[in-house]
Amino acid sequence: QLPNALSLSRIAFIPIVAAIWLSSLPTRGALCAAIFTVGMLTDFVDGFLARKLNITSKFGAFIDPVTDKLLVCSSLVLLASTSSSLGLILCALSVVVREI
Repeated sequence: QLPNALSLSRIAFIPIVAAIWLSSLPTRGALCAAIFTVGMLTDFVDGFLARKLNITSKFGAFIDPVTDKLLVCSSLVLLASTSSSLGLILCALSVVVREI
């Protein structure tokens, strides 16, 4: 099912974002933001398709929020791990703790 495949594709975005974020590319922030945005757009599309095509499933209902949390939390951990701002680190930590 396409909606489930789109949900699972968000997991594939995680190592790509991590590799780019941890690289020395001067445009790493913009690239990661673009990839993250595409990942979040798949969240909208998979939900839309599942409802529109009436192909919802228990697996899809479970995996969609899990993949969302994985992408968001991993991105926040990456952001916080390279920041020297205590405020940013605490904000990221509070969101990650809430998501778990």
